[in-house]
Order: sequence, then structure tokens, then C-alpha cells
Amino acid sequence: MSARRRIALTLATAALVVPITVGCSAIDKAFDCVETADAIATSVDKLQQAVSTAADDPTQAREALDDIDKELKSLSDKTDNADLSKAVDDLNAGVDNVRKSIEGGDNTPDIKPITDAAGEIGKVCTPG
Repeated sequence: MSARRRIALTLATAALVVPITVGCSAIDKAFDCVETADAIATSVDKLQQAVSTAADDPTQAREALDDIDKELKSLSDKTDNADLSKAVDDLNAGVDNVRKSIEGGDNTPDIKPITDAAGEIGKVCTPG
């Protein structure tokens, strides 16, 4: 199962188990987190595909990294959760490293730190 599918499944499950007793603003915030985490998962999936063909078209990888940056900005603007902030920081660091690798001519950068951090965001966005 791809990382995106695992994250999407986790997020879909989380959306179903949000307690009814939670206030509306908390539910809205949880859904914002879930939606953004799903968008990040989609961008990470695109990045995985782009990296596999980076030798042919490195611009696709850059575009996927830009999409992740945009989603991370949106998520960090919406959260005050320390665990989520840490996961966002880790994902930002991974994106920066992959971007530098691609700009340095590496056609097969290591994106595992990005997939790991995206998975952590999925976990943090799961109401517990």
C-alpha cells in the first residue's frame, strides 16, 4: 500500500471517530487538519512519481515540492499543536533537502524523510 493510501485511510478513519461531544470549532479544526494532511499526502504521492522520472523532467519534482510547501504553509497557519508543528518542521526540512539535491543534479534524491514526516502529520491529525 502506498504512503498516500495509508495516510488517506488513517485520515478517513479519523474523520469518522471524532467524538460528538467535541465543540464545533474543535471539529472544524480537526477537519482542516485532515483535509490539509490529505492534500500533503497527495503532493507526496506526486513527488514520489516525479522523483522516479526526475531524469526525464525535474520540473515535476519541483512542482510537487512547491505544492507541499503551499500545504505546509496552510497547515502551520492553522495550528497551535506542538506535535503538529514539529511534524511540519520535519517535513519542511525534508522538502528543503530534496529541493537542494535536485538543484544539485541528483536525479534520485532520498524522499524517505518526507514520507515519514507526512505520515507523522497524518498521525497527529488523527483525533485521539
